[in-house]
Amino acid sequence: MIRIAIFASGRGSNARNIINHFENNPSISVDLIVSNKQTAPVLDIGKQFDINTLVINRVDFYNSTELLKVFQKQKIDFIVLAGFLWLIPAYLVKAYNNRIINIHPALLPKYGGKGMYGMNVHKAVHAAKEKETGITIHYVNEKYDEGNVIFQASCSLESTDTPESIAQKIHQLEYAHFPRIIEATIGNMYG
Repeated sequence: MIRIAIFASGRGSNARNIINHFENNPSISVDLIVSNKQTAPVLDIGKQFDINTLVINRVDFYNSTELLKVFQKQKIDFIVLAGFLWLIPAYLVKAYNNRIINIHPALLPKYGGKGMYGMNVHKAVHAAKEKETGITIHYVNEKYDEGNVIFQASCSLESTDTPESIAQKIHQLEYAHFPRIIEATIGNMYG
């Protein structure tokens, strides 16, 4: 059994989609939800599905390796970032080399880097009058949004699109592709 930890900072709509996708999978399971916010709705999703949850604080996350002990105890094999806003520290990247993936709501390398998440991305795409945008699923390294790309999907934009309508288009791409790409990536790695 390949055990996944999902890191998320907010509502958890991608986390819920991933959990639903793997709910009856005989070889892959979501075993832990990690958040940096005590009040993040994603923690309630974890409880609804009887998945362990963990709230981390910035000091321990960056200055201690205690999280690795938790992961070893829970036998976590793979990490998925689904709307997690902190940079992953070097010790975690090293311990899970090419076993941490992230989804970004733009076609990297455009609109990536520190501060480029969620509506910040969609507003920037809208302001630039882009004709298309999309999602990028990539491996995580020690810099924001610079890991090797695994998969991209795009959608066209109209002059009438708003940041909010762009967000809706991106969510549809995320829901359609992220669980499938997680499964394929794990299959290629452990298959």
